[in-house]
Amino acid sequence: MTAPDGPQQRRSGLRDPQRAVRGLGAGTLALEALVLLLAIQPIRLVGGDLGSAAIGAVVALAVAAAVLAGLMRRPWAWNAGTVLQGLLLLSGLLHWSLLVLGVMFALVWAYAWHVRRVILG
Repeated sequence: MTAPDGPQQRRSGLRDPQRAVRGLGAGTLALEALVLLLAIQPIRLVGGDLGSAAIGAVVALAVAAAVLAGLMRRPWAWNAGTVLQGLLLLSGLLHWSLLVLGVMFALVWAYAWHVRRVILG
């Protein structure tokens, strides 16, 4: 359906779509940071040899996710979040359970990108 002055623009129904999308990205990254930190001990107990390199990588990724969650206003933050997901997937070389977490959060991040694209057009 077109209006007399051109095609009708689809609205999301949100007061501030940019802010909503930033909140989605920040919430996703904050949750990822929390899960990564809380996963260290269960992985050590159940999964076996989680070495100091793997623990260091998990802590570094969690800190990076928390920092990025606070930087979602920056235009490059979504791309940096995507790089973070790739790094988490690569950390799967250190322990298989990190690969599982990487796949899960990469799927969640891909969905967040999809929602961002739908809301912001």
